[in-house]
Amino acid sequence: MAIPEDIINEIKYRNEIEATISQYVNLKRRGKNLVGLCPFHSEKTPSFTVYPETASYYCFGCGAGGDVFTFIGTLENLDYIESVKLLAERSGISLPEDNSYDNTFQKVKNTVYDINREAAKFFHSYLMSAEGKWALNYYLNRGLSIQTIKHFGLGAAPDSWDSLINHLKSKGYSIADMITANVVGKSSKGSYYDRFRKRMMFPIINIRGNVVAFSGRALPEDEKKGGKYVNTSDTPVYKKSENLFGINFAKNACAERIILVEGNMDVVSLHQAGFSNVVAPLGTAFTSEQVNLLARYTKEIVLMLDADAAGQKAIRRASQMLENTGLSVRVVIVPDGKDPDEYIKKNGADRFRALIEGAVSDIEYKLLMASEGIDLNADDGKLKYLSKAAEVIASSDDVMTRDVYIGRLSDKYGVSRTALASKVEELRKKQKRALQKQEINNILRPKFSSDDINPDKKRYKRAANAEETVIAVLLQHPDFYNIAKEKLPVDKMVTGLNRRIYEILCEALELKRNPDISVFAEKLIPAELGVVVSLQNGEKASENAKQVLKDSIEVILEERKQLDRADNNDATVEDWASNLKEIIEKKAKGK
Repeated sequence: MAIPEDIINEIKYRNEIEATISQYVNLKRRGKNLVGLCPFHSEKTPSFTVYPETASYYCFGCGAGGDVFTFIGTLENLDYIESVKLLAERSGISLPEDNSYDNTFQKVKNTVYDINREAAKFFHSYLMSAEGKWALNYYLNRGLSIQTIKHFGLGAAPDSWDSLINHLKSKGYSIADMITANVVGKSSKGSYYDRFRKRMMFPIINIRGNVVAFSGRALPEDEKKGGKYVNTSDTPVYKKSENLFGINFAKNACAERIILVEGNMDVVSLHQAGFSNVVAPLGTAFTSEQVNLLARYTKEIVLMLDADAAGQKAIRRASQMLENTGLSVRVVIVPDGKDPDEYIKKNGADRFRALIEGAVSDIEYKLLMASEGIDLNADDGKLKYLSKAAEVIASSDDVMTRDVYIGRLSDKYGVSRTALASKVEELRKKQKRALQKQEINNILRPKFSSDDINPDKKRYKRAANAEETVIAVLLQHPDFYNIAKEKLPVDKMVTGLNRRIYEILCEALELKRNPDISVFAEKLIPAELGVVVSLQNGEKASENAKQVLKDSIEVILEERKQLDRADNNDATVEDWASNLKEIIEKKAKGK
């Protein structure tokens, strides 16, 4: 390992897992462990567990697991070594000048970053050239200033199949690297072409200031030809579900609130008008990863999506995803069905600011939407609405909030406050029972199981269970390693994933290393690390560990023997069939 174990341990000590994860996840103590909502997938019931004793975490919902390095790496899209470097830098620890580790993937990422930066410069230079005047006029006609265009690094792609290819070739980049960066495509006939042609180019920049992707918008008259947008697909440096357009600027201006809009042009226009705390999702539905990214920088989210049906649906989805994040959520409904870009151009910054200040709370928006399609002048319409409204109010965990809205609705619609409060409480009890049932199901039947990541387990259930027990015992009782070393060679393990985990574990124990998660982190993906964490913190090795280890080894050896016997039988049958065929052929020739 390139980075010495004592330095790894010192970095982990200074970046204690509970304190580090608490910066991103609201954790609550449950016994000796801590639980919270998983930052890696959307959930309403906490299934994410932090184990301070083993400095690890595991999600029973999605199977993600690891140590503090894995956690930061997954959130920040970093590999293991990058995560170690980042946390070392945060804690003031100097790493040795040693490049002996395999940094092949990091070199690939660096090349993609370089290509993206060079492509962004190419697109911007073309925009500002005489040939790109058609594109510059589009931006200027949309009300953007030259200063704003430069601030966002906006550009344009020429109406050409190979302009960018030729430019990048002149800079020394290979076609293979261009394809990896997803700026070049390959046709079914084997020819290569620029993915972005005759498009307005929006570079997507991450929180560290790196160009990670592009969004290419067609001119209005060309939208039917090749689609309104062409976006970078996922690459080694980019996952659209984990990024937001404008976050590189907004992160420095959003301590109080972030405004979430729908389109790139909305972001640019609002920034130009002085609202630099605006971001947009990237051609995808709002995701849990984007929620977690925003939660790191702000206290409040203002949802300001388009006023059409699709925009309102997006607001409802985003509102649901923001529940239980600890963030305040408010909603702005833009008048006259306008999008934010249109509204601010027509009404100016002051009217837009007033619109933001008048944003309704998340619960007020839901109460407003609950009345859609209902005749509130009719008694049965009122009853139907109040039933829906009671469900909305019941979803709030804040007793003061519930009391305020119960009072407002009872006064407005002339119903007994006691009756409405009783209905809300009844619904809360029902919701609580449903959540408790879900929690139990998550424990007994988690959405993720080791069968998903170790498919061999379905075929060799008995062997796999015994293998997991052996690994669990050695993780919790490394002093029993000599028993396993003597009786269970690595090649006797039956299932693929467990064999790899066992091999890594044996190598570490042979070197007298403490078998914590960092031992595995460089060689396993997060889902595989999750299996290790679940075994490390499980109950498989809780009692009579030495005897359990011996018994489990016997089961594995027995299962391996049966498999080898079956393989030999298959070979014997094949040999017998081959010999029989030769005899028949010889007899035929003899005749």
